[in-house]
Amino acid sequence: MDAGLIWTFLRRLFSFDPNSPLLFTQFYFWAFFAIVYAALALIGDRRLLRNSFLFFTSLLFYFKTSGLSVLILIFVTCSDFLIARRIAASEGRRRKAWLVLGVSIDLLLLCYFKYSYFFADLLYSLTGLQVKVTDVFGALGNAIAGRDMFRVDSIVLPVGISFFIFQVISYTVDVYRREVKPVDNILDFGFYVSFFPQLVAGPIVRASEFIPQLYKPFFLGRRQFGIAVFWILNGLAKKLILSDYIAVNFIDRVFENPLLFTGFENLTALFGYSLQVYADFSGYTDIAIGVAMLMGFYLPQNFNSPYKASNPQDFWRRWHMSLSRWLKSYLYIPLGGNRNATFGTYFWIVLFALIAVMLSGQWIVSLVFVLIALVLGIVARCFPGRRKKILANINRFITMLLGGMWHGASWNFIIWGGLNGIGLIVYQFWKDMSWTLRMALVALLTLALGLLSRFFPAPVWNLLFVWAAFVCAGTAVRYVYHLCRGGGCGRLGYIWGVAQTFVFVTFTRLFFRSGSNLDPATANEVAWNTARNMVHQIGSGWDWGLVPQICAEYWRVFALIVAGMVIHWLPSRWKRWYRINFALLPLPVMALVVIAVVFIVYQFITAELQAFIYFQF
Repeated sequence: MDAGLIWTFLRRLFSFDPNSPLLFTQFYFWAFFAIVYAALALIGDRRLLRNSFLFFTSLLFYFKTSGLSVLILIFVTCSDFLIARRIAASEGRRRKAWLVLGVSIDLLLLCYFKYSYFFADLLYSLTGLQVKVTDVFGALGNAIAGRDMFRVDSIVLPVGISFFIFQVISYTVDVYRREVKPVDNILDFGFYVSFFPQLVAGPIVRASEFIPQLYKPFFLGRRQFGIAVFWILNGLAKKLILSDYIAVNFIDRVFENPLLFTGFENLTALFGYSLQVYADFSGYTDIAIGVAMLMGFYLPQNFNSPYKASNPQDFWRRWHMSLSRWLKSYLYIPLGGNRNATFGTYFWIVLFALIAVMLSGQWIVSLVFVLIALVLGIVARCFPGRRKKILANINRFITMLLGGMWHGASWNFIIWGGLNGIGLIVYQFWKDMSWTLRMALVALLTLALGLLSRFFPAPVWNLLFVWAAFVCAGTAVRYVYHLCRGGGCGRLGYIWGVAQTFVFVTFTRLFFRSGSNLDPATANEVAWNTARNMVHQIGSGWDWGLVPQICAEYWRVFALIVAGMVIHWLPSRWKRWYRINFALLPLPVMALVVIAVVFIVYQFITAELQAFIYFQF
């Protein structure tokens, strides 16, 4: 091989190009992984050497992905390693003080890099005070270097910072709770924090799940090898065929300017986005699980067919499971969970209420919050048995609001989280209602929205009326079934629950998608306009004569969306069957299948490879 080509390849391998991060879908990642895998084969079962090698390899991977932001990763690794050891060696108030210090450092770093623009915009909206956002770390670097090496007029968000910050927080808190022992070796701990398959895309791995694996000898059986290869191929197919193709050829165009497209196109783009975000995120996770398994490590499941969920609560048990578990363990339960309210409960609800009132500048918003507080207070006072349920729902709502904010520094993400929180609360009350009460409430809601759309015509009322009529029709069918059969609705009820949940989740993502891939300085205004315009198009009158033409124009995209959803809704036992049978194929046959699948997958690349969807946030 030509020496110049080798040098060019090595130089590219060990340098950072901000326009070409190291992605799972790139050839250079697989070349990188091949070198790493070959080195691991030479290292064998020398545990410390293996863990140290993978730690420094992961740092190189993160440097290739996010440049000098690797220094942030190194800092939090060292910080939480040392603080966790101090926590383990301390008692009483000193122990709690070390915990507060560790978590505060982590959250301050996350807030600075991810939410500076959001907080500056919020401060300006509330007080009129304009604060210029400056990269203080860049300024510090320039001062140390004695020259302008770094830009200071903007803050660049380190890739995957939300993932590794949450991961080190979980470790520090678990050490405080004495659920895990602190790691003795910083190289082992650094490997746990920075393990490159899951570093920038998750899943969020708890110390109790991963650290014991650091001390086990390498094992990769024939079946495990086949399963690992399957997950990698499955992830590539999800990412490149389903996610990237339908995004580039349809969804991104519609969201870029909804007013240029019909209501039908806007609606199908919205439903298509539900498939896109799942295929993208779960595809990356599948690749991460497969790559980790090839190296003898096991990452937790992150998705469990979320669109099979029959209610919002079930959905969040299936979607981004590692984040859901994290929010439950380190936010929802500390807030009081389903038992009580803490200072944090009142702090967050008062803070969000004040911000909403001040931003709106309307007395009606204040009145709404006051009425809600009065109703909740009266119910808690008059019905003590309901107090715990009320507090639990408040804690759920706060958790979802903050979970939305974790995804991005935009009000649209908070709105998305709040809508999902409302969905969880409504479901909690819905499941305790009698069938008669359910039917009456849904009928009244549908009537009210119908009157609003009739006498105060607006696209949003039209849209809500159609959705309410959809829910009302399904509830009526299930109500009649219940009266005739005197019991539950069985399979019919489950299917209808899945349909309702999918529609609800999809429409909340209107705010999720419109807030992504934006300049943080203008994200709020642009995202709100995008969401408003899409609602306007969907809720306005449709020219049904155009639908056949649209279907003919985008038939490949629509066929992929339908095929993706059909595969998603296949029974779990079927998926397990073809996964196991692939893993048991003879190696030559498996190699031929891999070549064929990779060839087909890469035929769908129509533009530059798309980054992991969460990189957009």
